Amino acid sequence: MRRAVCPGSFDPITNGHLDIIARAARLYDEVHVAVMINKSKKGLFGIEERIELIREVTAGYANVRVEAFHGLLVDFCKERDIPAIVKGLRAVSDFDYELQMAQMNMGLTGVETLFVPTNPTYSFLSSSLVKEVATWGGDVSHLVPPAVLDALTQRLRKE
Repeated sequence: MRRAVCPGSFDPITNGHLDIIARAARLYDEVHVAVMINKSKKGLFGIEERIELIREVTAGYANVRVEAFHGLLVDFCKERDIPAIVKGLRAVSDFDYELQMAQMNMGLTGVETLFVPTNPTYSFLSSSLVKEVATWGGDVSHLVPPAVLDALTQRLRKE
């Protein structure tokens, strides 16, 4: 069985993330969406909320699994016998950092990293940008799935 992982913080998941996950789901028998736990970073959504949102918006992909991870991504891969990491690249600036990570991961455990160019529609998109625009009342409905838009709107009303 061909397995891959799409890692990230997904706070929140965007249409750009979904595009990469969907493309990976077409290429691999099983795709794990690994939601990073970073206790030193306070996200807008808690880890369980992010996992639930991702499960909801990826429900149409029978081969996608969503779970949290803490620590090194290569350990997550090793524990699940996942030989490949799939990462989306928006710009050359992403490549500089991601290449170093890919080389480190290969050196640590032999896990391959596959870079997928982002759909040009989402080349500017990031979770941080979505949160910032939404915080100031901007329309992000075309940037996130409807379930995420609802959760984002509700969360920002509370703050």
